[in-house]
Amino acid sequence: MKRYLSLALVFLSVVGRFVPGWANSILIPMDDQQSNHLKAYGIAYKVLKDDQEVEWLLNYRGGSFMIKHTTAFENECRIRGVSAEVISDARAASIRQQLADPDLNMDVVKLQKAAKIVVYSPIKVGPAEFENTDAVLLVLTYAEIPFEVVYDEEILKGDLPKYDWLHLHHEDFTGQYGRNLHRQTVADIKAQENIAHKYGYAKVSQMKLAVAKTIKEFCAGGGYLFAMCSAAETFDIALAAEGVDIVGSSYDGDGADPDAQSKLDFSKSVAFENFTIDSDNGYRGFSTFSDINSAGGRSYDQPAGFFELFNFSAKWDVIPAMLTQNHESIIKEFFGQTTAFRKTVVKPSALVMGESKTSDRYLYGEIGRGQWTFYGGHDPEGNRGGNFRTPTDLNLHPHSPGYRLILNNVLFPSAKKKKRKT
Repeated sequence: MKRYLSLALVFLSVVGRFVPGWANSILIPMDDQQSNHLKAYGIAYKVLKDDQEVEWLLNYRGGSFMIKHTTAFENECRIRGVSAEVISDARAASIRQQLADPDLNMDVVKLQKAAKIVVYSPIKVGPAEFENTDAVLLVLTYAEIPFEVVYDEEILKGDLPKYDWLHLHHEDFTGQYGRNLHRQTVADIKAQENIAHKYGYAKVSQMKLAVAKTIKEFCAGGGYLFAMCSAAETFDIALAAEGVDIVGSSYDGDGADPDAQSKLDFSKSVAFENFTIDSDNGYRGFSTFSDINSAGGRSYDQPAGFFELFNFSAKWDVIPAMLTQNHESIIKEFFGQTTAFRKTVVKPSALVMGESKTSDRYLYGEIGRGQWTFYGGHDPEGNRGGNFRTPTDLNLHPHSPGYRLILNNVLFPSAKKKKRKT
């Protein structure tokens, strides 16, 4: 009799794993057992798009996700090659109880609504081949997370409030066209000049400042800003230089203010202060903007070291804990036009979430009702030894911890915002 009872219990247990009526959950592990970390974020986003809730299990198996079981979601994981475990309600409850233990640095954050994502990119107005290597465009596409694209005109028209999350990459908000031969073509430059003239700006630098100020207002109003590479650096330079001509004659036909450095207003910048802007090297000269870039003077840099993520309290410092979820805490450095941020120019109000011995790599801050993250470097899996116009094939890097940091930011606006307590 005992043997038949045991077999019956085993049968019920197995059936319970696959019958929706048993109200099972799906656990998507994000530790080393995950077959595709990057696409797992796409599953989480799809669940949110389908108006279902996602539980983000902070510091549990690499920052795992837990969702309500449906056959559709289970099949979606299988189709996308994402590891998933169908678990009982009892086990799901046990996991939540474990994470609630005050002695453990773990917690559950509920994600409730898919953020509407937009990328600021010149691909909106032209070919802009260099943008094909934008790490965020690459990973959003790979993870199958939908997004829209805007550029200067859409921002000047006031379209940003339609979105929750805005990404900037290697844009030059100072109006100096990237200060590099390879950054922008004649067509790219002409497109910006046309938009500037259409909206009544005498110079591209004036238009870019207006765009930067509008983005800052979007963030202060409750939006989320994520910037990488030179966009993070030039965004702050443009804001601090409001009303000051820092653009040399090579770019706009007249000279920069010789006293420009002393006229910078660092109260207007977001993340950096007391930085020194680089003098005019002439268009198609050097590609450095200021000493914000810790690799300044060497243009594109190829670091050989690593940077480390800080271990934040999942219960007390919820926001940075979400933004640093990973299966690895030591991450290989990667180059960029702005590779990393010099420690001495980072504002005290900015929270450093990742650093190397010589620079800060990953910053977070708040403006008004909104938040921003600045991430140094161009492509977490980029290789300077090859053609820099060749986009990274993420099929070769499905476990990239550097790319995971980008996707943490994509999901963050879906969580109910909580202020840091420390």
